[in-house]
Amino acid sequence: MDIDIVVGDPGALETPLLVLPWCQGADREAERPGDGLEALDESLGLALTRAVTGGDFRARRGEGLLLYRRGEAGPDRVLLTGVGERGDLTPERLRECGGRAVRRAGELGLSELSVWLSPDLLGGAADAQVAARAFSEGAVLGQWRFDELRSEPPDDDHRPALESLALALPTANAGDAARSGAELGSVLAAAQNYARELAIRPGNIVNPKYLADEARRLGVELGLKVTILDREMLKKDGMEALLAVAQGSEEEPFFIALERCPDPDARPLVLVGKGVTFDSGGLSLKPSSGMEHMKYDMSGAAAVLGALRAIAQLGLPANVVGLIPAVENMPSGRAVRPGDIIGSRSRKTIEVVNTDAEGRLILADALNYAARYEPEALIDIATLTGSCVVALGAEAIGLLGNDAALIDEIRAAGDRCGERVWQLPLWDEYRELIKSDVADIKNSGGRPAGTISAAMFLREFVGPYPWAHLDIAGTAWAEKAGPYRSVGPTGVGVRLFTEWVRGRVG
Repeated sequence: MDIDIVVGDPGALETPLLVLPWCQGADREAERPGDGLEALDESLGLALTRAVTGGDFRARRGEGLLLYRRGEAGPDRVLLTGVGERGDLTPERLRECGGRAVRRAGELGLSELSVWLSPDLLGGAADAQVAARAFSEGAVLGQWRFDELRSEPPDDDHRPALESLALALPTANAGDAARSGAELGSVLAAAQNYARELAIRPGNIVNPKYLADEARRLGVELGLKVTILDREMLKKDGMEALLAVAQGSEEEPFFIALERCPDPDARPLVLVGKGVTFDSGGLSLKPSSGMEHMKYDMSGAAAVLGALRAIAQLGLPANVVGLIPAVENMPSGRAVRPGDIIGSRSRKTIEVVNTDAEGRLILADALNYAARYEPEALIDIATLTGSCVVALGAEAIGLLGNDAALIDEIRAAGDRCGERVWQLPLWDEYRELIKSDVADIKNSGGRPAGTISAAMFLREFVGPYPWAHLDIAGTAWAEKAGPYRSVGPTGVGVRLFTEWVRGRVG
């Protein structure tokens, strides 16, 4: 999608569809169109005035009204789209607006559209950057669809892809800021769509080797150093917990490390993503209902790959390392059994009481491996626990960690980019839940505080580094469509990671 910045009178724009984000106000008469919209209103036969003052359009969040040109010049169509109360306006509202605009353009059979970023939305150059970024993100995310495995598109979906988006400004003063925001938003959204594509592909396509090959491809494309450990290398490295999870599958396990280090003297930020390409639960077999969704259990790995792509494309001056333990968890005569005691890279022994608590086992070895980089900060991301879905639903990422400053950074980054997090406690008392009578630790504390006990397990393998854990079990895929989301994988974590790194480098 080409995104351009244009300056001028919205009534003179030659575009098949002009989107007007509109704020709600208490005094309807005071909402009479201004801010340079007089000529546009004339071209619409004053339909804009009648709509916003007469009650046909109340600018509620998500509300839309399509108007058609009556004059000889100007936009062919104008889409009023509500963003709610002026005081409640956030980047997320504009992100939603972008997604709705793209989908409406598709319904109308259009491949281009424009949006008017009015003075009502822009209070200065910084606001122009934020608004352009948010709208661009929503537009790029909203046009994503996955058709590569269909022989032809569904009968009810022949929408053209959006080829051109113009962000129209009242003056040129904020042009550079808007251009910068649009570029950032489009890069982030494209990287998030890339993560969605990885996650939606089925387990017979995306297996551990596929992730390893994809990492190699990214390495060549983006100039990253890529290291891949195969089964024999994993044995030599002592990754016994990872190998235990993989031993029930015919698919070979791999451990993937991607390094981007523009400053050889700086300690890196390390991102770790769970890469279970299909999770049957092992011998603790999951119910068959919904098991097809377990192809999404590598969403953490997808987020790390997407974030590395965005960070590299943006040229952020930060050393970033991505680590992905990649396995498939299957039942067989070779599979690890409940009650087995296994080793780990850290040499701690683990009692496996539930083979469906496998993600924390492969992350344990990955987190211990991360110590070789002496990370400035360490974050892992995983679809780890159903308990997090129960606790937070689909609206927030579960956040736990050992460093208050890092927790605050991640929370602030989530608020800025629209991928919100919610902190859960990690008090020492919860350590009792994973005490084992026969090993150093057990891999599940049962149902009570399941998200917390899983993070407590991970903490055992982190070492003396600032660390945070992101549980995306409730946010990695959407059960229902939203303004810029379709049903399926969300690519969550890409924007959050990238925004956190941006905050670190200023």
